[in-house]
Amino acid sequence: MPRIRRLIALVLAAVMAVSPVAAQNLPELGEVSSEALSIATEKRIGQQIMQQIRQREAAYLEDHDVEAYLNHLGGRLAGFSHDPGFGFEFFAINDPSINAFAMPGGYIGVHTGLILSAQSESELAGVLAHEVSHVTQRHIARQLFQSKRISIASMVAMGLGLLAASSNPQAASAAIAASQAGAISAQLAYSRDFERESDRLGFEMLGKAGFDERGMAAFFERLQQSVRLYENNAIAYLRTHPLTGERLADMQNREQGLAYRQVPDSLEFHLVRARLRAMQGRPADVIRDLSAQLAERKFTSEVATRYGLATAHFRARDWPAAQREIDAARALKQSSAMLERLAADVRVAQGKTDEGLRIYRDAMARYPLNRALLYGYGAALLEARRFNDALRFAEGQLRVAADDIRLHRLRAASHAGLGQNAMQHRALAEVFALQGQTAGAIEQLELAAKAGDGNFYEMSAIDARLRELKLRRLEELKESRN
Repeated sequence: MPRIRRLIALVLAAVMAVSPVAAQNLPELGEVSSEALSIATEKRIGQQIMQQIRQREAAYLEDHDVEAYLNHLGGRLAGFSHDPGFGFEFFAINDPSINAFAMPGGYIGVHTGLILSAQSESELAGVLAHEVSHVTQRHIARQLFQSKRISIASMVAMGLGLLAASSNPQAASAAIAASQAGAISAQLAYSRDFERESDRLGFEMLGKAGFDERGMAAFFERLQQSVRLYENNAIAYLRTHPLTGERLADMQNREQGLAYRQVPDSLEFHLVRARLRAMQGRPADVIRDLSAQLAERKFTSEVATRYGLATAHFRARDWPAAQREIDAARALKQSSAMLERLAADVRVAQGKTDEGLRIYRDAMARYPLNRALLYGYGAALLEARRFNDALRFAEGQLRVAADDIRLHRLRAASHAGLGQNAMQHRALAEVFALQGQTAGAIEQLELAAKAGDGNFYEMSAIDARLRELKLRRLEELKESRN
């Protein structure tokens, strides 16, 4: 992840090296204890960090299927946490190292290497439960808020430093040293007390959510053993999550007295792993390997293996071959939103748009909570140039999920396809506003006001929203001066 390392190093160096005069222009949080960092402020910090990752980080994996799975799994766990209403967002980083990290505001990143290295879904769930506990117990907030007076900008930089340490501790350390902020380096790794607390709460969360509690200890034990054999692949997680023999013994002691139970992995767990493998390297190599596994019957899940093979054929633009594998997978009578989404995309790619859209509609009725299907259906409507249908769909979904940035982007693209410039800029303004970029949102609304192709009601709504955001911007500037 060289790009994210450079980005974080630059941000850390720039913000931590702020001169005393410049620091006076940054917003202060006041002289309060570490426990007084509000959740709203923490979420604001996390939002700003995520904005940087989404916009500038090439390793950020915007794969709707992987993201939907992680949020389903993480949401299931968070529902049994000490703060089920906190609000979490799980996302993937395309990195082969074994790692996961929690950021301010409940944003939890998961490296693809972790997903692929987990030998069971309970192992993966164990790591996510551990990270969820770091958030609900305010460990991250306490790390960020070591000084009694500290700017939000500095806290954002420190949060980026935590992310840097998760993938490359050396890069984070170098950035801190360069900015003469060496004292902060102690905040880049969780304390042993924090780790033990997250172990205990994560263990409880696993059991309540229906997973095998042994998955947590099994994963960490294997990770500890791998340090000697694959140090570069395992060191990232252990640098920020120090694993001691005492911690491992505590995990194993908690397992004593538990009745044995076998918890099967979900089909989605196998499908996500198959998808990630199919997206790596050359499609021809993936096709050869997966075809050999099928021929030799060497697989954990035939459905997942055929799904992976179909994904590789899709990457190779061999639509008939992808269709054959999809048909074979569906014939095994194991249903999944991921499988249906790929089936729909194959039909659309073959020019059978109506059939593909029908598959999408049927799947959305069967899996109403799967957002990957919503985004795929919207993209298919745009691909088919059915801009009116795409607009109606986006607006209908936004009535339920008003803060969904991707749906606002779909609405903007639909207006663009219809040649409706004012409303296109109006929709883009909401994208900027939801990303915390008020100035950019104002610029889009000013372009909308100048477009001149909106009706009276549309222009009135644009003017009202413009006044609202200008007031918000004034408050932001006032806060920065104070």
